[in-house]
Amino acid sequence: MKKRLISMLTGLTLLAASLAGCGEAAAPAPAAQAPAATEAPAKEEAPAAEAPAAEAPAAEEAPAADEPVTLKWALWDKDATVYYQPLIDGYTAAHPNVTIEMVDLGSTDYQTVLGTQLSGSDCDFDVVTIKDVPGLVTLANKNVLEPLDDLIAQDGIDLSVYSGITDQVRVSDKLYELPFRRDIWVLFYNKDVFDKAGVDYPTNDMTWEQYDELARKITDTTPGSEVYGAHYHTWRSTIQLDGILDGKHTIVDGTYDFTKPYYEMVLAQQKDGVCMDYATLKTQGLHYSAAFYQGNVGMLNMGSWFIPTVIAKIKDGENTGATNWGIVKYPHAEGVEPGSTLATITALAIPTSAPNKDAAWDFVKFVSGAEGAEIMAGTGNTPAMSNEAINSKIAEMDGFPTDANSKEALNASHAYLEMPANEKSSEIEQVLNEQHDNIMNEVSTVDEAIAAMNEGVQAILGQ
Repeated sequence: MKKRLISMLTGLTLLAASLAGCGEAAAPAPAAQAPAATEAPAKEEAPAAEAPAAEAPAAEEAPAADEPVTLKWALWDKDATVYYQPLIDGYTAAHPNVTIEMVDLGSTDYQTVLGTQLSGSDCDFDVVTIKDVPGLVTLANKNVLEPLDDLIAQDGIDLSVYSGITDQVRVSDKLYELPFRRDIWVLFYNKDVFDKAGVDYPTNDMTWEQYDELARKITDTTPGSEVYGAHYHTWRSTIQLDGILDGKHTIVDGTYDFTKPYYEMVLAQQKDGVCMDYATLKTQGLHYSAAFYQGNVGMLNMGSWFIPTVIAKIKDGENTGATNWGIVKYPHAEGVEPGSTLATITALAIPTSAPNKDAAWDFVKFVSGAEGAEIMAGTGNTPAMSNEAINSKIAEMDGFPTDANSKEALNASHAYLEMPANEKSSEIEQVLNEQHDNIMNEVSTVDEAIAAMNEGVQAILGQ
C-alpha cells in the first residue's frame, strides 16, 4: 500500500508516541446493554488480543500495496452490532493484504476505558470508534488523536455530505473524527390511529403548531379507551432540543429561553390528555417502544435507530399494536426549511500512536465514505453520509413502510447534534437534565427552571 506517511507529529512528539500507548490498563468492563443507537442485546466483551507494540519511525516508508498489514480497531459490542463485519468484509475484499482485528472494549464506560488504553503504554490501536462528543473532546484534549484536516484537504473529501455534522465536532477548530453512522430524529406515527379518527396522516412539512393541532385531533380522553395524539419519552432531548432546529441556538449556549414555547406546548398537551403524564412514565419506567406498541399512540418523536427495531418486533410478534406505521420528517419552526432535524453520530478516529496510520486512514475513508455508507444502509442502519441511492437502499428493507413520505423522511436538509463539542458538555447536561425533570414534574415553573438553566450553565462556562 504505497501511500504517503501521514504522521502530523514533530520529531519529539513521535518519540513520545513510540513510548506511550495503550498497554495493559485495567481489564475492560463487560459489555452491558448496547447504546440506544443500536438497541442490541447485551453481550459479553470479547477479550482484546495481545499483540506486541509496533513503532512507526518517521523515516519508515508506508507498506507496499501487497505487504500484509493488520489494523487493530477498538470498538464496543462486537457480537451485537450487525455492521462491523460487513464493513470489514467490504474493505478487505478490495484490500486482501489487510487484516482487521476487532478489539471489543465493552459498551459500559467505553470512552473511559478507551482513554485509559490510549494514555497507557504499548498502544497499537490503529483505528478507534468514538462513541460520543464529550468522549471526543476528552481524547482530543489529551492529544491522543490525529487531526484529520490536512488529510481531508489532500484527498479532496467533501464534508458537505455529512449535512453540517462535521462542523459541530471540531475541537479547537480541528477535526479529529469522521462520522460513519448518523441517526436522525423523525416522527413515527401509527396509521391505524389516524384512520380510526378519520384524520389525514402527518406530512414531511409540518410546523410545530400544525403538529400540535394534529395531535389534538386524534386524541381520545375517554377513560379506558384513551388514545394519545403524541408521546414523549422522558429524555430532555424530546423537548429541549426542538428549539435548536432554527439554527440560532445550541444546547451549550448558556441561555435557554428558546426552549419555553416547546415546554409550554408539551405541558399543555399533558394537561389535556394529549400525551401521557411525565411523572407516571418516570415512575413506571415505560419505554417508548412499549408505549408505541400498545397501539394507542398516534405520533412519537424518536431517532431513526428505532426503525429496524419496529420492523424486527413486528416480525417476532412483540409489536402487535403498531404494525401499520410510517415516518415523516421532524416538525420545524415557522420559516425553517423542512428536514432540519436532530442527530447523534458514531465516528472513527486515528490515535497518534497508531503503528499503521496510512492504512488506518484508508480504512477510515472507506467506512465513512460512499462505499461504507452503502454497506451500512444494507444492514438497516443509517450512515452518516446521505444521498438518494443510500436512502433508497434503507427504504428497500423488508418491513420498511412502502409509502413515499416514509422514504422521503430519510432526507435531512440539516442535522444538528444533540450535544455539539464543548469541554463542559457533561456538566452542562447535568444542569439541563435536572431542570427538565423539574419542569415536567411541575416542581418548577418553566420560567423558574429556565432561569436556573441560564444561571447554572453560565457559571459552568465561566469556570
